[in-house]
Amino acid sequence: MKQPLFVYGTLRKDINNSMFHLLARHSTFVGYARVRGKLYDLGDYPGVVPSNEDHRWVRGEVYELEEGVDVLAALDRYEGCHSGDPEPHEFERVTGDATFEDGRTVQVWIYVYKMRVDEKPEITSGDYFHNAL
Repeated sequence: MKQPLFVYGTLRKDINNSMFHLLARHSTFVGYARVRGKLYDLGDYPGVVPSNEDHRWVRGEVYELEEGVDVLAALDRYEGCHSGDPEPHEFERVTGDATFEDGRTVQVWIYVYKMRVDEKPEITSGDYFHNAL
């Protein structure tokens, strides 16, 4: 697999925003997957905080990014974690493991939330579109 990216919020295809269209033009949808973590409602968008708890999963989509096109730089700017963005960054792009519905696991890029979540409501369903707080 080329360079896979896991998306769980405003970059998912159901949101239909301009950054998703950029992602769609320069990637291939691989499938639905999940990553270990907790999902928080940050207002206009969600944020994932990594977790090792067995029952904590965040649902989303995996895209294989086209080679030769630096989509990640544009997405880093969108997520506010590009090297030129002012610190502190709210998000950080890290690698993690995504598990597909058939049980396959692949290493992916994922944007994780770096700020405190003490006052943020958790989306206990782990799915931004099925937002059970």
